[in-house]
Amino acid sequence: MRRTYLLILCLTLGAGGRLTGQPATSQPGAGAPPSIAPTQADVAYAPADPETSKGHQLDLYLPAGATRPMPVVIWTAGSAWMADTGKRSADAVAAQLNLAGYAVAGVSIRSSSQVKFPGQLHDMKAAVRWLRANAAKYNFDPNHIGIIGDSSGGWTSSMTAVTGDAPEMEGSVGVTGVSSAVQVAVAFYPPTNFLNMDTWALRKCSGPQCHDGEESPESRLVGCAIQTCPEKVKAASPMTYITPADPPILILHGGSDQLVPHNQGEQFYMALNKACKETVFISLPKAAHGNWNGFLTNDSLREGATIRSTSGADCSVVNPMLYQPTWKTVIEFLDKYLK
Repeated sequence: MRRTYLLILCLTLGAGGRLTGQPATSQPGAGAPPSIAPTQADVAYAPADPETSKGHQLDLYLPAGATRPMPVVIWTAGSAWMADTGKRSADAVAAQLNLAGYAVAGVSIRSSSQVKFPGQLHDMKAAVRWLRANAAKYNFDPNHIGIIGDSSGGWTSSMTAVTGDAPEMEGSVGVTGVSSAVQVAVAFYPPTNFLNMDTWALRKCSGPQCHDGEESPESRLVGCAIQTCPEKVKAASPMTYITPADPPILILHGGSDQLVPHNQGEQFYMALNKACKETVFISLPKAAHGNWNGFLTNDSLREGATIRSTSGADCSVVNPMLYQPTWKTVIEFLDKYLK
């Protein structure tokens, strides 16, 4: 049977189950992630809408001295869809990925107060198209674009990954006539099935903490209390769009997530598994919501973490085994599909 990506990863494990060769900044117990300044900031990938919005802006982080076109990785941060600040934290991502030979684009999309779904997906697709259309100008490799995000940004990454072949979700924001498909995606604790988030919550919700309420982030995103409009909610689930054309996806989720239940990432993984898609799921029992960098650097959050995978080649499965994720985990996953 063909060895899956997971088995390849395991061969690189050093003593104690840790990946060898990780950067010094990613050693266990590291504090705040390093950061670098963007090469270009506040680049408009589409006209501002509304005029005060920063939702159509991106920051570019370009490695120095590149001698050939670089693969590009998009980062988009979560905000419960309530802020147009998705490029926040892109400096920390670029500090790791620039050294590995990747250009990084920190991308902001519009908030749910500025546009309802599918506007956010249309924005990200416009950013992908802009990067592809401007590849020659910035020395990008237009055929190798990846995306990473956390929380609602993890949802954006997941939705972008599975709708590259869904023309009905393309939209007409910004540059058109260019593919919006990405070649790999990484999603930290993504909400994927809004209708059962309260069912799988760690504790019984009350008032505004409930996802089913009309003022919840999910209801604001789709424009209706989610249990009253299941068809709109279905259209906002990445599981709706899974097809053979989808790229490999790495999902990381904390078992102690108090905002987006662990089952959300697991449901998405299982849907990809059933479709025999190339996918990896890393579960961190002690990790709560947020601190995506800690998933890769903090021993207290990584204690008891497991990894499992499905092969897209023969649908073979590697069942959960103990594993300590690091930045090297993410970089090797990107390398396999973007280089």
